Amino acid sequence: MTPKALLHAAEIIHEARHGGDWGISTGKVAVDLDALRAKKDGIVGQLTGGLVGLAKRRKVEVVRGTAKFTGAQSLEIDGKAWTFDQAVIAVGSAPVRLPGWPDDDRVWDSTAALELREVPKRLAIVGGGIIGLEMATVYAALGAEVTVVEFMDQIAPGADAEAVRILHAALEAEGITLHTGTKVASVKPTKAALVLTCEGAFEGEIRADAAIQAVGRSANGGKIAAETAGVEVTERGIIPVDASCRTANDTVFAIGDVTGNPMLAHRATHQGHVAAEVASGHAAALDTDLIPSVAYTSPELAWAGLTPTQAKERGIAHKLASFPWAASGRNLSTGGGDGLTKLVYCPDSHRVLGATIVGRNAGELLAECVLAIEMGATLEDIALTVHAHPTLSETVAFTAERALGTLTDL
Repeated sequence: MTPKALLHAAEIIHEARHGGDWGISTGKVAVDLDALRAKKDGIVGQLTGGLVGLAKRRKVEVVRGTAKFTGAQSLEIDGKAWTFDQAVIAVGSAPVRLPGWPDDDRVWDSTAALELREVPKRLAIVGGGIIGLEMATVYAALGAEVTVVEFMDQIAPGADAEAVRILHAALEAEGITLHTGTKVASVKPTKAALVLTCEGAFEGEIRADAAIQAVGRSANGGKIAAETAGVEVTERGIIPVDASCRTANDTVFAIGDVTGNPMLAHRATHQGHVAAEVASGHAAALDTDLIPSVAYTSPELAWAGLTPTQAKERGIAHKLASFPWAASGRNLSTGGGDGLTKLVYCPDSHRVLGATIVGRNAGELLAECVLAIEMGATLEDIALTVHAHPTLSETVAFTAERALGTLTDL
């Protein structure tokens, strides 16, 4: 929740700065960093405190310490021996550290970036995935001059290219510099700045007062002596599990980031449900790879199911339909910028295979599309469902209507 609280603050700042477009002047926006940090910490404390209370009400004993397995059904926590009938491993992941970088307080990982220690005048972010882009959104809103370096040819690698271009342009419009197809060859610390030497599409130096490494996360499976319990752990620290979240040891389950990609909280939650049900003697499985992805940038970028590139690579027959948000009354009336709703569908059955949305609240809108894909819904199912007007959600129906040739709003 920490990044989402800061992203909400960034959205408030954005709205205030653009109020003049509506004839509403608020003057220069001032940010009290200490107050913002306290607000963020308060939200985190409220959520974590709620979990502690929930565990207590359900008679769950909470033990704090460092645990390591000592056998197939035993472990130790800070030297104290414990035994168990069944166990769930949920040790998560840690930010990846790039090799060759200096040991310098001005080099942050994503965890350090969320501490909101300061707002550097010049901030470099290495990695243009979801984490990097969200950090860019936050710190740019707070006043930093942000430069993002991404090794792949586009930011948000793996997402729909057309939607990414809209996000790319929007971020640049907010003053964020984006270098794609570029790698950082070296980092040299000087008294005045960190000097990042880049190669690729952008060749040159980036001078920064701080730099965030946002190149992904590594699973923590190798830190708990899981092999001692007969649990397989890969070289990358990932613990393989089956659809029931069982490891190689039938009495030990694993959930969340430690089980590999996609490392997303909502996937971990569903795995937790499955593991708990199976451990309790019920039949359950996470038998879908339809895990939605959302970048809480401004605008948001959200997608699930097949992208056009994935469908093409897998040889799956498909067609595309999209609806530009420039034709959405709700988007225009609330000051929204460019946006797009896109569906990938089967040309014969009209079943929805994938969806991508870029625009305000895209992460909220995606849920309808995920449900449609899970249920095997068709374009007709969506188009004939009455959507409230004016709403952003009706862009999904408009997209289906456009594919069917029945759209009258464009």
